[in-house]
Amino acid sequence: MSARNFPSIFLASAVAVFLLAPSLRAEEGMWTFDNPPLKQLAAKYGFEPTQQWLDHLRLSSVRLNDGGSGSFVSVDGLLLTNHHVARGQLQKNSTAEHNYLRDGFYAKTLDEEMKSPDLEVNVLVGMENVTARVQGAAKGIADNAKALKARSAEIAAIAKESKDKTGLRSDVVSLYNGGEYWLYQYKAYTDVRLAFAPEQQAAFYGGDPDNFTYPRYDLDMAIFRVYENGKPLHTENFLKWSAKGAAAGELVFISGHPGSTARQQTVSQLLLERDVREPAVIEYLQRRIAVAQDFAKQGPEQARLVGSTIFGLQNSLKVYLGRRDALSDKAILAQKQAEENDLRAKVAANPEWQKEYGGAWDAIAHAEDLAKPEIPRQIFRRADSQLFSLAQSIVEYVAEVNKPDGDRLPQFHEADLESLRFQLLSPAHIYPSTEKLFMKNALNLAATKLGADDEWVKAFLAGGEIDKTVDMLVDGTKLADPVFRKSLIEGGEAAVAASNDPMIVAARRVDPITRATYIHIRDSVSSVLTAEGEKLGASRFTVYGKNTYPDATFTLRLSYGTVVGFPYNGTVAPPVTTFYGLYDRAASFGNQSPFDLTPKQTANRDKLDLSTPLDFVSTGDIIGGNSGSPVVNRDGELVGLIFDGNIESMAGDFVYDGTKNRAVAVHSSGMIEGLRKLYGAGALADELEGKK
Repeated sequence: MSARNFPSIFLASAVAVFLLAPSLRAEEGMWTFDNPPLKQLAAKYGFEPTQQWLDHLRLSSVRLNDGGSGSFVSVDGLLLTNHHVARGQLQKNSTAEHNYLRDGFYAKTLDEEMKSPDLEVNVLVGMENVTARVQGAAKGIADNAKALKARSAEIAAIAKESKDKTGLRSDVVSLYNGGEYWLYQYKAYTDVRLAFAPEQQAAFYGGDPDNFTYPRYDLDMAIFRVYENGKPLHTENFLKWSAKGAAAGELVFISGHPGSTARQQTVSQLLLERDVREPAVIEYLQRRIAVAQDFAKQGPEQARLVGSTIFGLQNSLKVYLGRRDALSDKAILAQKQAEENDLRAKVAANPEWQKEYGGAWDAIAHAEDLAKPEIPRQIFRRADSQLFSLAQSIVEYVAEVNKPDGDRLPQFHEADLESLRFQLLSPAHIYPSTEKLFMKNALNLAATKLGADDEWVKAFLAGGEIDKTVDMLVDGTKLADPVFRKSLIEGGEAAVAASNDPMIVAARRVDPITRATYIHIRDSVSSVLTAEGEKLGASRFTVYGKNTYPDATFTLRLSYGTVVGFPYNGTVAPPVTTFYGLYDRAASFGNQSPFDLTPKQTANRDKLDLSTPLDFVSTGDIIGGNSGSPVVNRDGELVGLIFDGNIESMAGDFVYDGTKNRAVAVHSSGMIEGLRKLYGAGALADELEGKK
């Protein structure tokens, strides 16, 4: 459901196809806006977007910082994204009396629009290549740990200079494995109000069985409105709505924020993922899902409290199972090995290149060996508690802000503090029952997997039993109150050191262990991966030129493709589904969960034009984080809304295959049809279509 794992399969050849532009599949790639695929588009489609077209799309696109993408779709700040991207805010605003996930929400007036407790959205307004500054800071420093510290200090300085000068959120991002560093400047908005969301059943029709599949029949949409200075944001950069939407065979573009891919990782890194990280993460997810599902069986309120958690965990589990299966596929591994062999051979053929870059692969493999024993601790040393996470962050915050900016832990650099404080002081309600449920499960799992003598487990429990310790921590803490959190943050180290709040006390106990582990991994592993990754990035540019895209980093990217079906299950999937298919699927399953219709879908069937397109697929290259991305046509009009991918694209972290990888989107016509005829939201539909 969360557009996760879609990406790139290359020809099984000894050629490093992901590096050679002529060999790239035409639709492959998550391209940065400074380096769009103009040659590829001109060669295959005879279309080359202008700079004005690209700038308008970039400034109309937004990043939702609790995960996902979106776009402005009206002059008065309407923001379109997925229901499952908006789900966290819906959950935080829901109560036992007002379950907005189950029942949906529609604000008929501006006054009825519902404030999101802690949602920040970002618009990318500036980009600057700062590679020379970041890499130059470490030039001539042989010790990797010291070099990494120098880079980090320079990154912090660049971000702070930008923030101080412009007032914009300023992030320095690494691209091409450190081959390039860019300063991305964002206009940030924190007054974001919900205007519309359908019922969860309409948005996630088919539930977990249909997740990451196609054909689909989901109205996975939600609409926020962004405010500035207490008034709806007025913006000239928004996407005009296409009444007819995407058509079969049409060229379409996707502008969004893919989270992360591993297409440029070395084979040794991929094998560590397959053999160590994926099995541990899968076990963790399965255990947490089982505990949450058992809790949900206790009653409707319990089901409401853990519904979003189960949704997210099941989605993640499918992702990691897909990653595991992809890395167990001999053809995919052979392909990745062939890509690596080609680059290594070309580097080795040139003595200067070999001297400069040739040792990178072995150095990375050695660092991965050092990382291997740390991975279980990274995965299982967790409390799965919002309250404890807040305690940890506060303990770290008051210590870090007293240090020089360049010496701080990365998340506490000066340029990031405004956004961090916004999250730390969220007024969203925290429920003791789920806190205890997930804390006890996490600590029992940590003790089982790491041993009761693990230093983190011992420090956390301080000699107590798990159940009694958790009950004492949750019942005794005041951290659910944002006013109390603020008092600790403003009181600084003295206030935190003097606090007898049990969560803060526990966080103080584990803080030295957490820091020591971080420093060990940073100095012995991350520093090597950063230095050697820069070499690999430079070697790719040297050998192949800058004719490709970097791995995803939750930064804005442009993808493209055509609206087309694909072979599946011995037959062919259609490029577009309709409302006819929704009602047929419900009837075929006897209207039983998770294929049951909502009351509105049942009552308003006769109002609908059932031939209206509902969902569609394209060959666009996407991954997790692209959820909520707008799909536009050559004219820059919105024709769809990305929400998922098909099961065939589950290897997308590592490879892309345009013959069967598909990005699944809600059709613009289907969204308007639903708004007008299922939900009586004609005024909102008018605003989207520019009729207001």
